[in-house]
Amino acid sequence: MNTILSKITHLPSLEEEYILSDDQIRRYREDGHLLLRRVASPAEVDSYRPLIEQIVAESVAKHDSQGRIEDYSNLFLQVTNVWRLNEGIRRFVFAERFAKIAADLMGVEGVRLYHDQALFKPAGGKATHWHQDRFYWPLDTDHTITMWMPLVNVTKEMGTMMFAGGSHRAGSLGSMSISEGSHFAFEQLIAERGFPVADHEVNAGDATFHSGWTIHSAHANTSSQVREVITIIYFADGTRLMEPDNEFRKVDMEVFHPGQKPGEVAASPLNPLLWRQP
Repeated sequence: MNTILSKITHLPSLEEEYILSDDQIRRYREDGHLLLRRVASPAEVDSYRPLIEQIVAESVAKHDSQGRIEDYSNLFLQVTNVWRLNEGIRRFVFAERFAKIAADLMGVEGVRLYHDQALFKPAGGKATHWHQDRFYWPLDTDHTITMWMPLVNVTKEMGTMMFAGGSHRAGSLGSMSISEGSHFAFEQLIAERGFPVADHEVNAGDATFHSGWTIHSAHANTSSQVREVITIIYFADGTRLMEPDNEFRKVDMEVFHPGQKPGEVAASPLNPLLWRQP
């Protein structure tokens, strides 16, 4: 522990800008997802990975559900708002480089943090069913985006992500939480509407970005390695909270927007402004 803590002051700042091309921005807005290579360098990932691994191990040992109302333990080990548990990881989650990419892809002036998640899919972890993230979030905006960054190289056998291209433009396509039912329904819908499915093998420090309405899933981990990933969810600054219309949005409002009410600007202490156009 002391060895890891001693490294915090020497962690990379992650402030150097990642330049997006006009074509990358166009493709994200058309497809609802985008793969970017080397968003973080191998050296940067190696600096932060031990901190994230340690927090996941400690949280799992405590059997801390963190207020979740669904059990995804057969899919992955899940720790939410890791930034609150370690000052070094806070530096990673609050990185201006990542936040600016999110703002540029959405075309907004500023972004706030919704929450982060460490998602470690162990060997034998089951597939993550097709779903839409926005079903869970009480945010009155379509300007939401998730960065999914592996901390290790991820082959298809380890559980790569899959995205249904263009599905975000249809908005809500079914009020369903992650389940076998959602997988079957969305799989049929993807086939019927002809949404092209993208499936990418990625290296540590690469990142996918996807819209909150983009239908997505992940393969099972049939390898002997743990698939180590951290995600960061952003939303446009100025977004207001909506009246929760399902149990998941109600719980998320209580957990991620404590003390706030529908109609208010989503800006609790848990939703700091991470980047804004100068």
